[in-house]
Amino acid sequence: MPSKRTTLPQLCFLLVTCCLYLFEAVPIDKDKTKVNKEQHVEKEKIESSDTGLYYDHYLREVIDVLETDQHFREKLQTADLDDIKSGKLAGELDLVNHNVRTKLDELKRQEVSRLRMLIKAKLDSVEDFGINHMSLLKQFQHLNHNNPDTFEPKDLDMLIKAATSDLENFDKERHDEFKKHEMLKEHERREYLKTLDEEKRKQEEEKFEEMKKKHSEHPKVNHPGSQDQLKEVWEEADGLDPNDFDPKTFFKLHDSNGDGFLDEQELEALFSKELEKVYDPKNEEDDMVEMEEERLRMREHVMNEVDINHDRLVTMEEFLKATEKREFLEPDSWETLDQQQLFTEEELKEYESHISQQEFELAQRAEELHKQREDLERQHDQLQAQKQELHQAVQHMEQKKLQQGIPPTGPSGELKFQPGGEPTVGHAESHLVGGNQHLPPGNIAEIEADPGAQQIQPHP
Repeated sequence: MPSKRTTLPQLCFLLVTCCLYLFEAVPIDKDKTKVNKEQHVEKEKIESSDTGLYYDHYLREVIDVLETDQHFREKLQTADLDDIKSGKLAGELDLVNHNVRTKLDELKRQEVSRLRMLIKAKLDSVEDFGINHMSLLKQFQHLNHNNPDTFEPKDLDMLIKAATSDLENFDKERHDEFKKHEMLKEHERREYLKTLDEEKRKQEEEKFEEMKKKHSEHPKVNHPGSQDQLKEVWEEADGLDPNDFDPKTFFKLHDSNGDGFLDEQELEALFSKELEKVYDPKNEEDDMVEMEEERLRMREHVMNEVDINHDRLVTMEEFLKATEKREFLEPDSWETLDQQQLFTEEELKEYESHISQQEFELAQRAEELHKQREDLERQHDQLQAQKQELHQAVQHMEQKKLQQGIPPTGPSGELKFQPGGEPTVGHAESHLVGGNQHLPPGNIAEIEADPGAQQIQPHP
């Protein structure tokens, strides 16, 4: 979703790392490099990445609305990280414009409604009834569930703290997901080998080792954030002479949105050349999921080395200080993922046990659903049989009425009369004798045999 930047990107980190793009940019250094010093940096909406948080859309909309209030913007520019974390900034919500509060109230009501729908959809799958949705809303920590109608300072405080906590754990969760991915690959490979005979199994093992070897035979990967690595970007990506490498110019060139910071996405973009040395989507032996894990590792390493105040943003000052360190000029070699043990045998066994338990539970659930389907089909067949029996009983009753000379009736008991035309046997209601007397069935032949008859006796 398009959004703006703020003059205090630290708040944006606390709200969401990727939402550094949410407020308008105010460059902290007007003296851009000679490469782009004449370019005009316009205020514009910048497309930002999804944070991965399940309340990402709500978070972005709240920030977007708050940014429109002048008072809140002024407080934002003077707030420090402690004020934000302590909830002091959230207290300023009482002083924002009434229209802003009204918009925030509506956003919160929409979010509560969305969460309730999610809860209902989840509980409907287990056929649970009489659910107290308010109690279930307690599991969501990014809003005040006790007041579902209005957006209060407590809501802003909870949103900031939830986003901060979730984003701090986000990288760890990504590492855990990658580890599961690798263990699942190994599990599936071993299960496949069990299905082969000895000769084919040996061939598969040889192929696997050959692919591992081929993947490891790649050019040297420079240490992320080192002079060699940055010079390579300078030369190959920027098209500049490596002898003219200048850290300050490099920083400004790769501060792509001109806010005076290198954020996590801008840093990760610097590692593309290194990753291309190891991973090629055309190669069977190269796993692109592994490539993204390697990118994450590189970014974390540079942040740990350069980001002095741990706000997940690299300032010009922090960047220049890092280039003065020995590690920048003489870095250690960088070990790629293929050189590391990603999991132990014990961890793999535990994971396989977890998978087996999940498969067992899924099989049980599938069996239950199968039985439910059979029950429903049986009930459907019974209803169809009952419907058929009822239909046949109605037809039989109508036949008996006709035989007894009683006009047939419709669904509501009304008499059925045949439209005018030639009389037919079985529809005596269309035959009149003398005045308005109906001809009972069975007497048509008598009329034809004795046209002079004056009276027609009912058929017994």
